[in-house]
Amino acid sequence: MADHKEYWSTESDQGSIRISEDVVASIAALAASETGGVSSLYSTLTSDIVNFLSKKNQSKGVRIELGEGDTVRIEIGLLALFGHNICEVAKQVQQNVCSSVESMTGLRVTEVNVHVGGVVFAPTSGEEAAPSAPAEE
Repeated sequence: MADHKEYWSTESDQGSIRISEDVVASIAALAASETGGVSSLYSTLTSDIVNFLSKKNQSKGVRIELGEGDTVRIEIGLLALFGHNICEVAKQVQQNVCSSVESMTGLRVTEVNVHVGGVVFAPTSGEEAAPSAPAEE
């Protein structure tokens, strides 16, 4: 395979298993996004540039580092919903991401670092239903 992705690999008597870091990033992104109090994931301009230059195509807002043996380190950037306890949301994201990645891949998660980049107000049902009318002159 001629791609520039990192893979976690293992060999057995039945053959080999290779899991792309993109798969791990997708699992982490989905687990974080489904956590209550999370509006969305975000990536910073710096991480976008680093990912572009290193030709890594990871899920937006998630950075994966495959470590020695069967370990992985995860960083997640997110926007929290207004009205939720940010520390509790971040702790829940850590637990959900760790649990999902470990159960689906067999990798041992050593760290889940959560970066909360902002707070977002949830749209009210009136804002979604009725768009604002243009101003008359």
